[in-house]
Amino acid sequence: MKASVFGVLLLIVPLATSVQAQTIDDGLLLPRRALGVGVLYGHDSWSQYWEGDLKRANGNIGTVTTQSVTWVAGYGVTDRLSVIALLPYVWTHASQGPLHGMDGLQDITLAAKYQLFTTPFTDRGTLRAMVVGAAGIPASNYTPDFQPLSIGLASRQFSGRFTLNFQAHRGWFLNGSAAYTWRAKVTLDRPAYYTDGQLFLSNEVAMPNVFDYTVTAGYQSGRLCIPISLSQQRTLGGGDIRRQDMPFVSNRMDWVKLGGLVMYSLPAPRELGIRLGTSWTASGRNVGQATTLTGGLFYLFHL
Repeated sequence: MKASVFGVLLLIVPLATSVQAQTIDDGLLLPRRALGVGVLYGHDSWSQYWEGDLKRANGNIGTVTTQSVTWVAGYGVTDRLSVIALLPYVWTHASQGPLHGMDGLQDITLAAKYQLFTTPFTDRGTLRAMVVGAAGIPASNYTPDFQPLSIGLASRQFSGRFTLNFQAHRGWFLNGSAAYTWRAKVTLDRPAYYTDGQLFLSNEVAMPNVFDYTVTAGYQSGRLCIPISLSQQRTLGGGDIRRQDMPFVSNRMDWVKLGGLVMYSLPAPRELGIRLGTSWTASGRNVGQATTLTGGLFYLFHL
């Protein structure tokens, strides 16, 4: 019922610089020998969800809330290559019923972002192309078999992303990014399971791969950056939640989200950046109709 933080933070986590912010899917890089470190808080809640394509509420769980605190770090290896690391601590809660929430370290993610080229585009701005490789592994021995209150999916993952960015001379920008994520099998603490109309006599679950894309437009001037985005995830396989049943780790989890951010670098100290953001799930399949709020502080060191 939830995308792992590997799947959701790779799209939105910023690394603040004194005048701009970098994300995994934009056209920006950290300067050479610059180290960005920060903490990001996230609050995600929903009371309605899609059981397959049926939208419904469930009085047995009420409102499901997922909160996270994520450590973020990025380093500019060269002017064309940045590396990024993420480690979230996640906790969940259901407002009704007997199910208890879970908490713990989720997945550690390491990513490398490389600029393929940058070139003038007509006389109005600059076109940049980026590629990103990212890998994530569970950072603790949490169970994925308690959806929607598990803290993640517990699958080892690798993602390849391509991004095109247009930056106008007057501060406006347009960004398009698409990624394919390969997901490894997960192991359950039981010898058999039933999903997608089949009984499997195994404790290993094959996880479907995922395709996602994001289109972002916004304005950046001086210390301020304001992007808005449309993002979509498509799971390439998996079954639906069975009627009146709990979600399963390999369910098809599709969504379309609308989001917005405000990122601001303080005048003093210039190295400190603030980020506030929100997103809303407009449509989905086997996911909650979630409203997400995020906030973070990030500091840039020049080494």
